[in-house]
Amino acid sequence: MDVVRTPDENFAGLPDYPFEPNYCEVPAEPELPDGKNLRVHYLDEGPADAAPVLLMHGEPSWSYLYRHMIPPIVAAGHRVIAPDLVGFGRSDKPTEMADYSYARHVAWMSSLVFDHLDLRDITFFGQDWGGLVGLRLVAAQPDRYARLVVANTGLPTGHGKMSEAFMAWQKFSQETDNFPVGGIINGGSATDLSPEVIAAYDAPFPDDSFKAGARIFPTLVPTSLDDPASADNIAAWEVLERFERPVLTAFSDQDAITKGGFAPFQEKIPGAKGQPHTTTEGGGHFLQEDRGPQLAKTINDFIASTT
Repeated sequence: MDVVRTPDENFAGLPDYPFEPNYCEVPAEPELPDGKNLRVHYLDEGPADAAPVLLMHGEPSWSYLYRHMIPPIVAAGHRVIAPDLVGFGRSDKPTEMADYSYARHVAWMSSLVFDHLDLRDITFFGQDWGGLVGLRLVAAQPDRYARLVVANTGLPTGHGKMSEAFMAWQKFSQETDNFPVGGIINGGSATDLSPEVIAAYDAPFPDDSFKAGARIFPTLVPTSLDDPASADNIAAWEVLERFERPVLTAFSDQDAITKGGFAPFQEKIPGAKGQPHTTTEGGGHFLQEDRGPQLAKTINDFIASTT
């Protein structure tokens, strides 16, 4: 496995991102734990002895997405952990698309969240692939989680059809000559991002050799029962259908890709019954960009009301 690492200077002076980096090593090929390691980056803000709020990003963003949410969550007394998925942000980036799989992403984050950080009493928030990966972690060790908040995400099994918007995105990701990460995030936000913010999203990817993970991600979403991740996601749903701790949905109102995606969570998970589910108004797919402080308040209020 060939790996590239974005130079530190690419992350110097990014707007509204004053956080100190933290790193751990995880097995590059989880099926070969004695082999090569990958360096995974994560933010760790707030009091170390407080119960953690785990914020997981998706495609093709990184922990920069949470820069407006971390301060108000920390101000409420919580510890915040925000990792960069392998292939994104300050984490290492295997250079071949074949090096990435759904199962490996789950294993890489499991090594960080469970083995390295040993997080417990977790409040989980996941959006986009942050939900697809993070909810698999919940299903793997549900007793570590105190509550869940999900927005603009899902846990697809291959049953039913994906939205036309998603299928168009998947096609674009594989066929376009230029994969403009910052431009993609700008296009998926309801507000227009500044050139400096767009550049910050581009910062982890100096050239196309750094983009293999971002390129392949859309194809790893299970769209049929033949997908290699389908059985694992079906098994994860079986665990979630017995999860009784509080679960909140906070999907935005302007995301064509995940429109209506809150329904399975509300209908299938016992802990979602009777919760104050909310629609994050004015948010696109990247609702953290559009309504970050509002979303942080939603999380803080949910913690306060379910502690």
